[in-house]
Amino acid sequence: MTQHSEPVRHEEIPVEGLTEAAEILVDRWGIPHLRAGNKTDLFFLQGFNAARDRLWQIDIWRKRGLGLLARDFGAGYLAQDRACRAFLYRGDMDCEWASYGEDTQEIATAFVAGINAYIALTEREPERLPPEFGILGTRPERWAPEDVVRIRSHALTRNALSEVLRAQVAPRAGDHNDLLRKFLEPAHRPQAADGIDPATIPLAVLDLFKLATAPVTFEGERLAAPLDQAGAWTKINDLQSVVMDSEWTGSNNWAVAPHRTGTGRAMMASDPHRNHSVPALRYIVHLTAPGIDAIGAGEPCVPGISVGHNDRIAFSQTIFGSDQEDIYVYELDPADHGRYRFGDGWRTFEAREERFEVKGAPEQTAMQLYSHHGPLLHVDAARNRAYGIRSIWFEPGSSAYLAGLRSMRAGDLDQFRDAIARFATPSLNHLYADVDGTIAWLPFGMTPKRRNWDGLLPAPGDGRFEWDGFLALDEMPSKVNPPEGFVFSANEANLPADWDGKDVEIGYEWLEKSRALRIHQVLSGDGKHGIAAGAALQTDVFSWPALRLRPLVEALAPATESAAKARDLLIAWDCELHVDSAAGALSELWFTHHLKPTLFALLVPDAKLRALLAPGDVEGILTILEQPDRRFGEAPTAARDALLLATLASAWDDAAKRLGADPAAWNWGKLHHGFFEHAVSPVAGSARSALDVGPLPKGGSASTVMHAAYRAQDFRVTMGASVRLLMDVGNWDESLCINAPGQSGDSRSPHYRDLSTLWARGEYVPLLYSRTAVDAAAGQRIVLRPAGKSELLDAAE
Repeated sequence: MTQHSEPVRHEEIPVEGLTEAAEILVDRWGIPHLRAGNKTDLFFLQGFNAARDRLWQIDIWRKRGLGLLARDFGAGYLAQDRACRAFLYRGDMDCEWASYGEDTQEIATAFVAGINAYIALTEREPERLPPEFGILGTRPERWAPEDVVRIRSHALTRNALSEVLRAQVAPRAGDHNDLLRKFLEPAHRPQAADGIDPATIPLAVLDLFKLATAPVTFEGERLAAPLDQAGAWTKINDLQSVVMDSEWTGSNNWAVAPHRTGTGRAMMASDPHRNHSVPALRYIVHLTAPGIDAIGAGEPCVPGISVGHNDRIAFSQTIFGSDQEDIYVYELDPADHGRYRFGDGWRTFEAREERFEVKGAPEQTAMQLYSHHGPLLHVDAARNRAYGIRSIWFEPGSSAYLAGLRSMRAGDLDQFRDAIARFATPSLNHLYADVDGTIAWLPFGMTPKRRNWDGLLPAPGDGRFEWDGFLALDEMPSKVNPPEGFVFSANEANLPADWDGKDVEIGYEWLEKSRALRIHQVLSGDGKHGIAAGAALQTDVFSWPALRLRPLVEALAPATESAAKARDLLIAWDCELHVDSAAGALSELWFTHHLKPTLFALLVPDAKLRALLAPGDVEGILTILEQPDRRFGEAPTAARDALLLATLASAWDDAAKRLGADPAAWNWGKLHHGFFEHAVSPVAGSARSALDVGPLPKGGSASTVMHAAYRAQDFRVTMGASVRLLMDVGNWDESLCINAPGQSGDSRSPHYRDLSTLWARGEYVPLLYSRTAVDAAAGQRIVLRPAGKSELLDAAE
């Protein structure tokens, strides 16, 4: 965190669209501090800067979301374009803009004008284009304001995937074994609607949804696919990876009241978790203009920030488990499959023709059908059935995180409540802290009211199972200045026991509680919490599952040398998954490669069905191990212990093969590693090494506060916190942050990978706020000044 003394690099750029000069000051860690003389210029500047640092990323985001990939990359992307078009917002745009606030359209217009101004600059100066455009032979395209809000398929909602998987697993393996896939809280037995046998619902229902939410991949075969092979690219992402994304996407946050900190000021921590990528999903930016002074993180394709602080308040968010999706089953008219049963009659599907430009091929057309709920996902003509989805995505005001434009400008709790009342998606645990010492937990997002079903299985689309509006913010639970002196969330089931809103089904699917238990344990025992303690907790690698398994392991009586050695190593361990931990390596290898698959094979013998349990719900797995039942046989405890011993022995032998015979040389970081792989790397040739970042030894797991979920086949960390913020409320310059692998998306930039090693070690850089501190840490100063078209033409010549 030492400030350097290198000279500040200066640049002046004439641009069309500004009303007065504006400034981008990039600090030593790649964080841009944007200063403008008015609001419109500020968001123009934000768009320009987003393109300056992340042009390839936001261009692909737009082309994917709008279904425009085939125009650049060919027929191998046509199926993905069709899927993404199906999930665009198609409602009234006046209503859409008004949902976020009175100036959102104005801000979005300025933001895309800034993006377009930078694109125009690259046309005059092509050397500014990031290398990816040259590798793939494409150009960035200009934006329209509507592009910011119409794309929904990148947002986080739930639980369409789980409904279909439950329909597959529960009828064949039992509701109790489906809990190994997804634990339900509170305990509940899903109820199938009359007239629908869940077992008849095919996995194909998920194909269009999976494709619409898939990232863009680049393989030589796909890029070269001729038009007659376009259909071969309808399943570019396997189901397991999609489910893993859904199961592990979460976050941590907490706010601590002044009487429980060492400074007498409130403190807030935020580390949102998503799939690791390069460029990073999120981007830290400081926005300053008259009436606005906010710093924090957001997604570079969206104006504003969603987590961070202004001069008065700090704000953060994690996913809250509202069920925001439903799969519907439609009975088709046998005489006309363009109609479906609704009430006592039939309704006609809306048909929408979509046109697609395809590189190297003629324009293509496709027809997408919609029910009154949303797009059709699958048609089973033999059964006279169709399947569709209703999602929050199709409601006005549900562009992800855009409501942050209001919350980042709030000055007190009342204004903040008014702002988050417009947050539709994702559904979030909003935390608040202010300079006066107030802290609050306010969960909210657009939550449907289901009056007559639980939302856990597909329902008939005939009008009997309809949403009855949405819960208002005042109907949701909340906490303001609780007596314990802190609020927190980690995606756990956190509806208060005394909450009186239980007549509404908010949701039953949450993330397992290990992180939440650890955060609560640490905060409860810390009466002087501060930035250093917050950093330690954000990077905490204590494994709560290992703690719960320890008494089971301790009670075992090993009969083999391998099992005995494994038992002794684990019971002497402190449950900390540090990079250099030998027991940590054994514990995770045991759980992931031996215990879990052996348990699943015992309880669900059908291999195809068993594959649908992946990655497995930690709470469901630990519960059956702690409370073995007749699924283990006549003597459940003895059979459970035999399974533990056998898998411990095999895990010990496996560790010896992977890491060497001497356990003193084992360490978790030799297996568990961060690696940021660029999407273009497979076709980048010699440029690949400049695009990828890693490998980097990494501690933790999916169950530690330092969330570091990994794929089983090679222990690569795929998800966790890229951005972390620690905010000293009121003494803002003492705040810290990290964004991995770096702030810039241009591999030629010094800020492309400069934060990756710090991230791997659990370290931070300053999140500077005051003008004095920012100026002292400046590494680059870019002045944008207004210019007319004639001046720009002269400059181009």
